[in-house]
Amino acid sequence: MKYTLIYTDSYIKKAKRFVKEHPELLTQYEKTLKILEINPHHPSLRLHPLKGKLKDLHSVSINISYRITLEFYFNDKEIVLVNVGHHDDVY
Repeated sequence: MKYTLIYTDSYIKKAKRFVKEHPELLTQYEKTLKILEINPHHPSLRLHPLKGKLKDLHSVSINISYRITLEFYFNDKEIVLVNVGHHDDVY
């Protein structure tokens, strides 16, 4: 069963800025979202819970430097996308 990705208005703004600043990552970014929707536990995503002030969020990797942070609701099969960007900027 697929998960539902929820794109908030805030996330859409961040994603547009991310793609504009990093057009070379568009293919990787889209692939990450497709895998996330089908299987968020896929090893390439490196899904993990965050700690500290972001303890309610999880993170997946686009590549070695870029991440997507998200709220992950296992029971409802929903993933609320929160932020996208460089590792240092989203944490």
